[in-house]
Amino acid sequence: MDPGNRFSELYRAHYDAVLRYALRRTDPETARDVAAETFLVAWRRIDAVPADPGQSGPWLYGVARLVLVNADRSRRRVERLSVRLGQQRQDDLSPDLAGQVTERVRLERALAGLPASDQEALRLVGWEELDLAEAARAMGCSRSTMAVRLHRARRRLERALAAADFPETGSAVSQVAPVPKISQETR
Repeated sequence: MDPGNRFSELYRAHYDAVLRYALRRTDPETARDVAAETFLVAWRRIDAVPADPGQSGPWLYGVARLVLVNADRSRRRVERLSVRLGQQRQDDLSPDLAGQVTERVRLERALAGLPASDQEALRLVGWEELDLAEAARAMGCSRSTMAVRLHRARRRLERALAAADFPETGSAVSQVAPVPKISQETR
């Protein structure tokens, strides 16, 4: 069957059920977004959707579940960011923007000098706020491999910042991938 026709049949047969599934788990606006994203995934992966109508519904529910998880994760990130920004506003009534700009430029230069895999590891943990297991999945490696990659990437970033001939090398590293300092004995 033509993929376009197959998708149309899939959509007609299951859209309402997928939307109801999402509505039972989240607000109406998010539920509509979840249903749309679910069918976008189905369109992109139409060959992976089971041909049996009895199996395609559960497959779509599985996709919708993952889309809901991602939507919830995004919502939590926005909430944490809002809290941090609110605290920052209270703490910094008159922030020193020049210092922030200098720090950001210094960090971007140091980060740009690292291998792409180091940059990605640091960004996933530091900026995307993924835990070690999630970052490992995103990078397609084991948790222990990710831990080693992240440790090495942090060390390389520290060295790059120190070599950049700027003061205060530690603060930018903690912005990229905040973790407790590693003692000298473990290095």
